Amino acid sequence: MTHTLAELQARQRTLQERAAQERNDFALHFEPIEKPLSWADKGIDVFNFVKGTPILWTSAFAVLAHYKPKLASKVLAVGWGAVKLLKTAKKLV
Repeated sequence: MTHTLAELQARQRTLQERAAQERNDFALHFEPIEKPLSWADKGIDVFNFVKGTPILWTSAFAVLAHYKPKLASKVLAVGWGAVKLLKTAKKLV
C-alpha cells in the first residue's frame, strides 16, 4: 500500500511539473495576441454598455438628427436594414 502511495505521489509531482511547463509555454505563445484580445474585450464591454442603456444611443441619434438630418436618415436606413438582416439570420439559425 505504501509503495503504491509513493508511486502516486511521484506521478502527481511529475504531472504538476508538466502542467507548470505547459502553462509557461502557453503564456509565451499567448503573449503576442494578449493586447489585441484585451482591446476586443473592451470593445465587447462598450457594446454591452451601449446595448444596455437605450437612452444613451437614443439621445445620440436625436442630437445627430437635430444637427445633421440627412446623415441621420441614412444612419436610420442602414440600421433598420441591419436589424432586419440580423432577425432574418437569427430565424435561419
